Amino acid sequence: MQTWSLVSLCVLLGLAARWGVSLNSYSGAGKTPMFGDYEAQRHWQEVTYNLPVQEWYFNTTKNDLNYWGLDYPPLTAYHSLICAFVAKTINPEWVELHKSRGYESPAHKLFMRATVLVADLLIYIPAVVLYCLYLTEGSSKKKVSTLLCFLLYPGLILVDYGHFQYNGVSLGFALWGVLALGLGWDALGSVAFCLALNYKQMELYHALPFFCYLLGKNVKLGLMGRG
Repeated sequence: MQTWSLVSLCVLLGLAARWGVSLNSYSGAGKTPMFGDYEAQRHWQEVTYNLPVQEWYFNTTKNDLNYWGLDYPPLTAYHSLICAFVAKTINPEWVELHKSRGYESPAHKLFMRATVLVADLLIYIPAVVLYCLYLTEGSSKKKVSTLLCFLLYPGLILVDYGHFQYNGVSLGFALWGVLALGLGWDALGSVAFCLALNYKQMELYHALPFFCYLLGKNVKLGLMGRG
């Protein structure tokens, strides 16, 4: 019970640090003509909501790829679409085709920051908690300390909440994959890593260890048997 109380405290500290950073400005704010990655993510919501799927990645009269063209894998695009449906419900101007370019307001900033926090709450933070509690070795104190280091890692917080990205989603899926492999659920682990790779191509960095682990396990179990 005490361990879970400390875990809850670590999560609250992690959330407080994230939201504290998000209250500040972001790179590219008010800087024409591109407005930074904040505008890139908003623009992808605009594109995915207003254009058919077959036009998301192609240069057309309605989709200028020179202006923050969608260059992340499809799962990112569908995530943008989900966010766009919520944005449209709150304020249609946030995702209005072409006319919403460079849109900035306190309300929209709050919405965009909230989308990052919700993604972390749903994907990254649960994966970190379970990984630290069930796959790390040592005492409960050591596990909680590891958890705190994970959740307060400044690089991820500054990039996702200061610069504006969703790296927690791809890293979270990858960590879910590690967690599943560690618990012996190889198929689920492979699916989780495929989700990570289909969210951000950066996860190619982690492809080799996943491949080597699965190949090694299959060889060990026997290629003509359970492997």
